[in-house]
Amino acid sequence: MSDLGNHVLLDLAGCPADCLTDRERLVRLLREAAELAGATIIGEQFHSFAGNGVSGVLLIAESHLSIHTWPELGEVAIDVYTCSAAFQTELAADHLEQALGARRSRRTVVRRGIEAASLNRRLA
Repeated sequence: MSDLGNHVLLDLAGCPADCLTDRERLVRLLREAAELAGATIIGEQFHSFAGNGVSGVLLIAESHLSIHTWPELGEVAIDVYTCSAAFQTELAADHLEQALGARRSRRTVVRRGIEAASLNRRLA
């Protein structure tokens, strides 16, 4: 990795509402995604909104995975960010997209960092 990290922004639509209100399931899915991608889980914080969605973050040694759900719209916003070349962000994103039953998705990959990337270009 020639910069400060790889950040996948995953927007999902057409997900079943019951899945998007199930806090325990969402925690399990984020944990599975992190483990599949090779992460070391070091903490978590999740919150269920009364009658609505769930927001949460899974803290990993390599950075984080976060989720925000809108069951009334069938929509989910997920961030998968790592500063480790060994962590497979795309594998984590693929797992979550499939497990949440998305009918539509949009994936944006952002390479993080300014100084690290320019330093690596100058050294190359």
